[in-house]
Amino acid sequence: MLKVLIPTLMLIPTTWLTPNKWLWPTALLHSLLIALLSITWLKNLSESGWTFLNPYMATDPLSTPLLVLTCWLLPLMILASQNHTAPEPINRQRTYITLLTSLQIFLILAFSATEVIMFYVMFEATLIPTLFLITRWGNQAERLNAGTYFLFYTLAGSLPLLVALLLLQNSAGTLSLLTLQFSNPPQLTTFADKLWWAGCLLAFLVKMPLYGVHLWLPKAHVEAPIAGSMILAAILLKLGGYGMMRILPMLEPLTKELSYPFIIFALWGVVMTGSICLRQTDLKSLIAYSSVGHMGLVVGGVLIQTPWGFTGALVLMIAHGLTSSALFCLANTNYERTHSRTMILARGLQMALPLMATWWFIATLANLALPPLPNLLGELMIITSLFNWSWWTIALTGTGTLITAGYSLYMFLMTQRGPLPTHIIALEPSHSREHLLLALHLLPLILLILKPELIWGWAA
Repeated sequence: MLKVLIPTLMLIPTTWLTPNKWLWPTALLHSLLIALLSITWLKNLSESGWTFLNPYMATDPLSTPLLVLTCWLLPLMILASQNHTAPEPINRQRTYITLLTSLQIFLILAFSATEVIMFYVMFEATLIPTLFLITRWGNQAERLNAGTYFLFYTLAGSLPLLVALLLLQNSAGTLSLLTLQFSNPPQLTTFADKLWWAGCLLAFLVKMPLYGVHLWLPKAHVEAPIAGSMILAAILLKLGGYGMMRILPMLEPLTKELSYPFIIFALWGVVMTGSICLRQTDLKSLIAYSSVGHMGLVVGGVLIQTPWGFTGALVLMIAHGLTSSALFCLANTNYERTHSRTMILARGLQMALPLMATWWFIATLANLALPPLPNLLGELMIITSLFNWSWWTIALTGTGTLITAGYSLYMFLMTQRGPLPTHIIALEPSHSREHLLLALHLLPLILLILKPELIWGWAA
């Protein structure tokens, strides 16, 4: 892990020492090398246990795919942010790259932490650079309101988790993820124990987000710059799912009793957010609500605590991270040319940008889980395990799947088909940089079709 973490730390001083004209190419090359180095972690998936760097950092089959996804995303964010039509002051550009790099460092430390308190600190530390990205690089004045929503929803959910972890550490001593999975859980029976159970999960449910505490996500996505939207959709939401998978073994006796309302909220959210997507006019908002629906399936798969549910949740998290990030990149290419996120004002783009329409088509099919993409593998595993848990769930998951297909096709038809609006008189052609960016998003999905064992080693 040091061979990835040290180059990532070195990227920050490199950003400030590089000459102006080489700033973006140097940062891109450096981050690409880090991403390629991180792929070597996948060889550890054949090992069932932990691979240690030191007593506080280690990888296992659950954290490794998320770590590789984190490292893979940094060069893609740098590639997507190079909009030369509106150059910024050079120090502001350096600060932007520094924020992206520091966010990757915090995420690597969070996913590799073996101590629960260290994981909590890194979980909260990701809030700071993300908040700066939204409030300083957002497009409109509404970004301050979005930053406030993001800050207070996250902190309000995280404070009960801090209290719960401190209470647990006070009674149990050192909190290690290595021992939590195999220790005999305490017999939790009192009402205070149930409050403690809710406190442990609330922060992760807000981060996912669970339907009902999701209002911060569409606001943050709509106002964030492209890199902010990519990191939010691809990685930060997955911190919630990862945290739930880690902490649930410790909460075992109560989860079977108390998880019912949360599973119902999650599956109801799949249907409701899909219905909201069918009425959306804002392209980024549609993709953001789509993420809430997919994460609802992940919450359901994790809470029923079966091997198929856990494996399907991990597969869907990885596949959704790549797909939703690609959709935000496509929405950004439209926005840079039409300066509007309203779909009715930026339709019919297949006539002007036919190759971009091909990328739109592939990303849309991935979003609606077309076979044989890993999105379908993850969704089928979760739906099957939920059906085995209770056959009533098929009503919500089946309806949600149909609505997902409906709004995905609606998004593609509204943005690509039909006549080009008369107010669009000149469009900049698509660039090789944009095609490379989308290929680097969608080619890993094809790799996962060929080698699905890269992410489902957790089932063992």
